[in-house]
Amino acid sequence: MQAGVTHWQEHEHQPREDALSIEEPFEVRIDHRSLAVIMRTPGNDHELAMGFLYTEKVIVQPEDVLSIEDESDADGLPLANVVNIALRHRELLDDEQPRQSAVFERHFAVSASCGLCGKNSIADLLVTAPCIEQGKEDGDDVRFRAATIYELPQRLRDAQAVFTHTGGVHAAGLFSPTGELLLLREDVGRHNAVDKIIGHGLLHNDFPYSRHILMVSGRTSFEIIQKALLARIPCIAAISAPSSLAVELADSAGITLIGFLRDHSMNVYTHAERVI
Repeated sequence: MQAGVTHWQEHEHQPREDALSIEEPFEVRIDHRSLAVIMRTPGNDHELAMGFLYTEKVIVQPEDVLSIEDESDADGLPLANVVNIALRHRELLDDEQPRQSAVFERHFAVSASCGLCGKNSIADLLVTAPCIEQGKEDGDDVRFRAATIYELPQRLRDAQAVFTHTGGVHAAGLFSPTGELLLLREDVGRHNAVDKIIGHGLLHNDFPYSRHILMVSGRTSFEIIQKALLARIPCIAAISAPSSLAVELADSAGITLIGFLRDHSMNVYTHAERVI
């Protein structure tokens, strides 16, 4: 999207066009009943819906979803920015079930800067998403070379097409242990970008990501660690700083957390044994 601006350089100014990143509301419905309104950058909306439902524990496996499609109005015409999901297990929507109150009694309204709606504490989260323990799952023995990690910021930046034009979106990249960029998503919300990556894995039977590195283009907050833990990602890297709660959760969850990854330098905050 283009916008007219007045550009100043020192004491001179002139009109010009500037590219803006797009932010629009996106409604997720279950059985045609509104569940969430998410502020996001359009694109890969089915991935976003799947990733959101998974990280909010509305579904626990991709098989819980019978279908996901763009919603239509009463005349059969498509509704913009609305998706409807049919669940395979109807008991998930039973008013008598505890999970019902955990879903529909709180209607999600998710801004571009808030990506955690369903968990209030580390203890609460670790009940349903146990930590990544040594010797217990596929990703526990993976190691990442420091030289490989140092290359990730540039590889992520080179692939950020939307950011190049607008300067106004975050990015999340999924990397192999050898540093290959496997998947990139950009969005005005960094948590949306992560949800899109998770949703892609759910939709394409490429999940969990237990031998991968997740890199985000900004800071690392609690909700990013939460989503990575649910996806069983053993290593998270970021260009900027983590929050205190992000470090606490990463430590408890068995996740290697890297911050300030730039200029061949990094801080490894938790589980440094994975970096060699």
